[in-house]
Order: sequence, then structure tokens, then C-alpha cells
Amino acid sequence: MKRIFSIVILLVVSIPFNLVFSQNQNESNLCVGHYYTEEQAKEVIENLKLQYQTKDEWLQRAEIIRQGILKGADLVPFPEKTPLKPSYSATRKYEGYSVQNVAIESLPGVFVTGSLYFPEKPNGKIPGILNTHGHWAKPEDYGRFREDAQKRCTALAKMGAAVYSIDMVGYGEMSEWGWEHKHPLALKQQLWNSIRALDFLLSLENVDPERIAVTGASGGATQAFLLTAVDDRIKVTVPVVQVSAHFFGGCVCESGMPIHKSEHHQTNNVEIAALAAPRPMLMVSDGADWTKNTPEVEFPHIQYIYKLMGVENKVKNVHLPEEGHGYELPKRKAVYPFLAEHLKLNLKTITDKNGEITEEGIVIEPYEMLKVFSEANPRPHYAILKNDDLKW
Repeated sequence: MKRIFSIVILLVVSIPFNLVFSQNQNESNLCVGHYYTEEQAKEVIENLKLQYQTKDEWLQRAEIIRQGILKGADLVPFPEKTPLKPSYSATRKYEGYSVQNVAIESLPGVFVTGSLYFPEKPNGKIPGILNTHGHWAKPEDYGRFREDAQKRCTALAKMGAAVYSIDMVGYGEMSEWGWEHKHPLALKQQLWNSIRALDFLLSLENVDPERIAVTGASGGATQAFLLTAVDDRIKVTVPVVQVSAHFFGGCVCESGMPIHKSEHHQTNNVEIAALAAPRPMLMVSDGADWTKNTPEVEFPHIQYIYKLMGVENKVKNVHLPEEGHGYELPKRKAVYPFLAEHLKLNLKTITDKNGEITEEGIVIEPYEMLKVFSEANPRPHYAILKNDDLKW
């Protein structure tokens, strides 16, 4: 397993490591929601560009930003990586793929619930893809249980990847137990859960560590670019409808801890997303949310950074001006070929005789079927049932 970016004792944040952050602490260092106007954001981007004119200057800046994320999220030092103890449900087999629900322990007693999609006939070492989801209000139609999430996970599995789709903190079964999503430490917990979910994917004997990707939309895209920023085991990243120069995420899981600003630096999600360089990245944007300016504002700046790194052709933007916020089929049609190219997946398994991408034949499973724990597979007695019972 490759290292996670080493923690360098340099500048960044002069806040004690053991300090527990909340929305009410360090409020002056929080960058929340529509932090800038669109015009202010453009000016900030232009000023940032002047700070790094060479590859070395960008790399120095990148390390400051990376440490700012980890320290702002109170993940310096990392918690001990305790055994994942995966708990599996029964496997459901369908045409071209299978689904098995899996929970892992990101910390002792803290369960990350999700589903593992697997190709029917894996051919040697296969890619691994972590799927993260955004914010939805209705428990009967949210997160990884939504039709669009199940379709993209299934399609990617049929293309030849192992796909692990995980619940956000306080979603799904965790919500039923008592975990809350809008908790002051949701960002810390969620980033750590992503790191441990990646550990799980890489623990699977079929999975190729050199072909690992992450993708998600909205708040799921925030999870994707934060994980990519701090973990170099991610080789390809696809954040959908979220990278913005003026919007910093409106949930505590995205901006409720001081990851964008300290006494020594200030950044935004454009620079954070650019920490993916030189790894391949596809940004998908639309015309109805905070990514509406991506072709003119965010993408050119990220492209500039990729050019400094000597890999300008490894970052792409697909802008869909008639589309809205979400991970609907037009976005998925943009994502599948990109992941197929960079992960060596078989796109033909989801194309019809005319060469058009199709998701026909995918079975949408009900919520109860996607739960990990049940009478047949009971939740362990030592499970932590709410956020505040966790001792980091």
C-alpha cells in the first residue's frame, strides 16, 4: 500500500492538535457556503495565479494547502488504523455483476455502511472505485440508495471495476441508530471514513492499487476532492457539480471545520481540487448551480496548474449548461468513458449495437435490501450509536 502524504511539521495552523473544533470555535477561519461573490472569486483566482509561476512554487503551495486540510480537520496526527473487520451481507447476483453490502469499522465500533459492486467475471487484477454521495432530504430516496447512485455503481462494475459505495456520516443505517449528519465533527469523521473505505478497497485481493478512482456529486464531490488531496493512493478523480471558486459547500461536513483558512494561509475548493495534479481528473459542471462559471473561471485555473505540472492534457471539464445539480444520466455518460480510458475498463459492456451508452438491465434494489445489518447479520453489540459517544 502506498503512503498517505507525509505530515510535514511546517507552517499551517497554530492550533493545538487535540483541540476539538466546532462550528462555534474558530469561526473567523471558517469559509462556509457562498463565501465570495462571483466577482470576488474571480479576483481571488487571478491573485492566486500570481503566487505560483513555476512547478516548484505550486508544489510548495500545494503542501501548505494539504497540511491546512489535515490540521483544520484535526487529523494530525492520524488516529491509529485499527482492524477494519468487514461485515458482509449475502451476495445478490445479477446479469454481469453482483452486489454485497459491507460495513467496515473506521474506528473501533464506528461502522461505515455501504455496498460492494463486483463484475460477474473479474479478469485478473481489476480497478477499484470509491463512490461517495451528496445531500438528499428524503430517507426513502437519498444517498447511495438512489436510483442514479445504484446505476452508476452497477455500470462501473459491469465495465470491470470493484465499486464500493458508502454512506455519509449519519445517513442510512447510522441515522436509524442515532448518528447525526449535521454534527460539528462531521467533516473530520467523513474524511477519515473515506480514507478507511479506501483501505478496504485496497485490501481486496483482486484490486489493482495502480487503478484506484473516486467519484461523487455535490457533497459527494467534496468528499472526492478532499480525499484525493490528502491521499495519493487515488489515481483518478471525478468530482461532479461541486468545484467552485465562490461556493465552499453549505454543510458542516464540507466547511464546518477550518480546512480552507488558518493564520498562515487561505485557499478555496479550486486549489484543493487541483491537488489532484498530476493525476487524471474530470470536472463535470452544469448551468444551474455554483459550477455555472466553470469553463471560464475554475477550469482555466486548474488547467493552468496542470500545465505547470507538465500534464495539461490530464484534466478535463465537461460542462452541461442545460443540466442542473445532480449525477443524472448526461453526467454519467461523460464520466464512464473518462474512467474507462484511465482505469482500462471495458466501455463496450454498457453500450448498445449503435455504440450508445445504455443502463438497461440494471436492477434497482430497495432500501431494505441495501442494508448491511439485519436479523440474519445482526449489528455488533459494541457499535457506537451516536456521534458524541465516539472518543477519538
